[in-house]
Amino acid sequence: MGAARSRQVRATRELILATAERLFAEHGITAVSHRQIGEAAGQGNNAVVGYHFGTKAELVAAILRKHYEQVERLRARMVADAEGSTAVRDWVACMVLPSAQHLADLGGPTWYGRFGAQVMTDPAYREIAERASWNSPSLRRAGEELHRLLAELPEPVRQERRDMARRLVVHVVAERELALADGTPTPRRTWQQAGTGLVDAITGLWLAPATAGSLPGERDGAP
Repeated sequence: MGAARSRQVRATRELILATAERLFAEHGITAVSHRQIGEAAGQGNNAVVGYHFGTKAELVAAILRKHYEQVERLRARMVADAEGSTAVRDWVACMVLPSAQHLADLGGPTWYGRFGAQVMTDPAYREIAERASWNSPSLRRAGEELHRLLAELPEPVRQERRDMARRLVVHVVAERELALADGTPTPRRTWQQAGTGLVDAITGLWLAPATAGSLPGERDGAP
């Protein structure tokens, strides 16, 4: 009886997570209530979401954690293979390709890309995602190697380009996922190809020159 109950609880939690991810992806996090998630998941008890996950922030963190654990396994292997590389592109690939591969592995339809965009554009929840991602040992390792290889870039430029790269990945992935859901054409045929395109673009972003006199925080025309 205990084992059967445990399986039922796990199944209910997974159903809630999947339903919440879809609704958050489609409507935004703030617009979706616990009650709506419970109803969409076919749960008669309106308090079931709060019972299993607590607050909305805790629910968002649980969805992220479910995906990050799978992405971390993929990235850890890539980082191990890249050890010793002095190519910026190799470390950019470690940061980008695992998420693309994870989306490919999920099959279709997916909501993870759009969910991620909703999280990253909502100040109330963005910090949860950033904290979770930088708890990843493999992501930190890739970031350390990029920092080492790009040590000549001023820190304000590195921060600016980190933000640019993150936004590029988040929104390109979300837009591709939406196009797939709508059945509209996409520039790249597969998630792996889309990831490669992002790696190419972000590598170029990191290696672009930093024009003197126009660094972040400087006034236009300042010497």
